[in-house]
Amino acid sequence: MKIRDLLAAESIELNGKVTGKKEALDAMVDLMAKSGKINNVEVYRKGVYAREEESTTGIGEGIAIPHCKSDSVSRPGLAAMVVPEGVDFDSLDGEKVNLIFLIAAPNTKENVHLDVLSKLSVLLMDEDFTANLRNAKTVDEFLHVIDAAEAEKDAEEEKKEEEKKAEAPVSNGKLILAVTGCPTGIAHTYMAAEALEKKAKELGYRIKVETRGSGGAKNVLTKAEIAEAECIIVAADTQVPMDRFAGKPVIQCKVADGISKAEELLTKAANGHASIYEAGGKAADDEEEGKDSLGHQIYKHLMNGVSHMLPFVVGGGILIAIAFLIDGFSVDLNSLPLDQRSNFGTITPMAAMFKSIGGVAFGFMLPILAGFIAMSIADRPGLAVGFVGGAIAANGTSGFLGALVAGFLAGYVVVLLKKICSKLPDSLEGTKPVLIYPLFGIFIVGVLMTYVVEPPIGALNTLINNGLNGLNGASAILLGALLGGMMSVDMGGPVNKAAYVFGTASIAAGNYNIMAAVMVGGMVPPIAIALATLIFKNKFTADERKAGPTNFIMGLSFITEGAIPFAASDPLHVLPACAVGSAAAGALSMAFNCTLMAPHGGIFVFLTVGNPLLYLVALAVGSAVGCVLLGVLKKKTA
Repeated sequence: MKIRDLLAAESIELNGKVTGKKEALDAMVDLMAKSGKINNVEVYRKGVYAREEESTTGIGEGIAIPHCKSDSVSRPGLAAMVVPEGVDFDSLDGEKVNLIFLIAAPNTKENVHLDVLSKLSVLLMDEDFTANLRNAKTVDEFLHVIDAAEAEKDAEEEKKEEEKKAEAPVSNGKLILAVTGCPTGIAHTYMAAEALEKKAKELGYRIKVETRGSGGAKNVLTKAEIAEAECIIVAADTQVPMDRFAGKPVIQCKVADGISKAEELLTKAANGHASIYEAGGKAADDEEEGKDSLGHQIYKHLMNGVSHMLPFVVGGGILIAIAFLIDGFSVDLNSLPLDQRSNFGTITPMAAMFKSIGGVAFGFMLPILAGFIAMSIADRPGLAVGFVGGAIAANGTSGFLGALVAGFLAGYVVVLLKKICSKLPDSLEGTKPVLIYPLFGIFIVGVLMTYVVEPPIGALNTLINNGLNGLNGASAILLGALLGGMMSVDMGGPVNKAAYVFGTASIAAGNYNIMAAVMVGGMVPPIAIALATLIFKNKFTADERKAGPTNFIMGLSFITEGAIPFAASDPLHVLPACAVGSAAAGALSMAFNCTLMAPHGGIFVFLTVGNPLLYLVALAVGSAVGCVLLGVLKKKTA
């Protein structure tokens, strides 16, 4: 497969006129759509924006390579645009971008196209190649430049392989190893590898780079190479197996640094200015970690636990809700004796089965949360210790709050144990992760959880749950407004996640009205935006009007993130309007005493909602409020 096979002539624009990053991304997505390789343009557009939020794809030197791997892509493709005047793209070097390639990769196991995309990424490191692309007068000339460069690169690679077979192994010169990887594993992975290889050749170092892309790990480092290496550079924004580097000097940094700071990293590695990596730990000179604020580190650890916990919460919670639904259709609760009403959800055999399976899944929630928080802090040795701490919280009275404490406590206890054990003889290295860390870690965390954490946190948790159960009138409505509004503040960000996690924790505690307010608040923004694009057409661009109706589906499915592209284009007007609408819906849900036993699902779990008709009223009113405010606050498009 050649680059030409992915890049259609109709997806090339040589005279792009865009005034900002959003407009540039939208124009690129529209170009890609012309090739017929996208089966859902708006889902693909959302994926492109989501990748851009992780880190800029403006790599410097006037080049940007936005990309997205998604089920919305039917066939791999490329789109290209030259912007003669340049456009601000938040590039790593702060310069304007005038050459943009957009990559569309299907979410399939077959990754033949990845070799082609990695080849293009490497070609873009060549200044002559990019200059010829910028100066192309016609689309045919643009494609000819690519074909010629690709043919030359293929010949060069073939020659290298022949020389490698013919030459005896070279023993002189320092050997530096590297690993590169980015979240999607398409472009930055290979560009960082190329930059490091090229600069190492200039500086006279031997180098081998392992790339961890979407097609899996390639050019994998061997034990012999790791033993011989002066230093290992890990330039990655994704998880990399690290224990193999124990005892070796390691530099950890962002994949973008591998592209823009290749010489600096190689010089540091060759001069012995890297710290020794400890098994199950981190190198002291972890570039990325050092730049994180304390708050961001805590949030990162917390989200690692939450992201692993949510599948158990959602799957188990919905199964439990179905159990209540089955009994609700099969049994008249009012006709049951009082002593049997507590068995509601397990009365009929079918309901009992759903409740049993869902209960098992739900029971993993707190151990999983604590375990993966601890793992984020202390790597794999923290996992077992965190699991035990979370299980103690689940079986005690501290509940969700106790599991949070257990996760952080377990992580930092294991970090402390690592520091203490670093003074032990090397002969005991193999016993640390399988004996010392779990034995002492579980014991210490178990004692602290039982005698220090459980009593006060358990009392606090009981107080909070009793207070929530006793909420009524204005206080309940205020809480509903607060939680509903939080779901719209950053649409999938930390504030949104805080409200959602609070709702799921409340389900576990039996407070079902809180989850109802949270979900209705999260459904409002996409629906309000969809309505506004139909009613206030002059307040939205043509592309936004086309994308608007899709948000009805996203909103009804409780996918708040469907509103992100609209909020990103006009946050000062869109976010306040949506937040007020969500707050109104959450307040009404509480006022109507609506309940929800399922932690996700949107309209598909409405059968499990208490007072469903009034819940629909809350959703409709909140969406209408958000829609009207959007019409009032947003300015007319030119």
